[in-house]
Amino acid sequence: MRLEQLEYLMAVTQYGSLRRAGEHLHVSQPALSEAVANLERELGVSLLDRRRTGARISAQGQDLLPAMVEVLEAVGRLRTAAGDQGVVSRTVRVGTVNAGTSTLVVPAVHAFRESFPHTVVEMVNTQQGEIHQGLVEGTLDLGLDNALSGDDVPPDLHATVLLHGRAVVCCRRDSPLAEKEVLTVHDLRRHPVVTMRSGYLMHRLVHRLFDGALPPVSASTDGAEMGKLLVAEGLGFTILPDYSVAGDPLTRAGTIVLRPLAEDRTSVTLLCLRRRAGHVPPTVRRLHADLVAQARLQGTRGVVSDPEPSSISRTP
Repeated sequence: MRLEQLEYLMAVTQYGSLRRAGEHLHVSQPALSEAVANLERELGVSLLDRRRTGARISAQGQDLLPAMVEVLEAVGRLRTAAGDQGVVSRTVRVGTVNAGTSTLVVPAVHAFRESFPHTVVEMVNTQQGEIHQGLVEGTLDLGLDNALSGDDVPPDLHATVLLHGRAVVCCRRDSPLAEKEVLTVHDLRRHPVVTMRSGYLMHRLVHRLFDGALPPVSASTDGAEMGKLLVAEGLGFTILPDYSVAGDPLTRAGTIVLRPLAEDRTSVTLLCLRRRAGHVPPTVRRLHADLVAQARLQGTRGVVSDPEPSSISRTP
């Protein structure tokens, strides 16, 4: 067994195909495939499920994944202790719906870099279902996802509450909507809306708010960051958690503002998710701790908690 075989397998797991892993590692696909196949023969197990759409780690591979991660982390610590400061200690991959990015995630990554300056934090913008799947399969280390009260969390994922907030209207400062301190659904019906695509919590919330009869839709997008940019460019308003808008650079610059909804007091919770089973690398533990610490600095309501795995309930 060679160290690069474990590194190759981890790359295939992270990037979802032999081709993309080879591009990331600058290794030819045949060489990478042969290395993984040799490791499978040596261990006597099938580590990958090879499909037309890509390669995913197998069930047997998932069972062995924590031990492989532990070996690679130990090697990284050994290299660092030996003075090889140029070594990057394992990429930490975070799946996110882009909520609380400016005020929570960016400061947490800055703090994390002070502890692990040679570790890359890779932010993957994706939807809730893909975050859950990536965490279970090991292609993601942490997930940042919005939830409503009563939403289910898969039983094999650990959920930590970071922020509680409210759904608000995000609009341009020069929009007629910004002239009111509080907005109603009736106020919004005459204005174009920027929606999130299906698969995001805010898509579900907007459809519920308007009872399925949406205002004219000007654009549909992935994640809060692009939604805010489209609003800033005058394409309409959007509905987001307040912690996605407050403190954003566009808000600080006076380009966009948030307005509460008169009829809706829906509580939205930002969760930090990780896989329950197996070894948690120190880099992942550190980033998780930095996210929690930054959430506390923001003055979250209640105590950061570990909810029951089956559902999320609002902390008083």
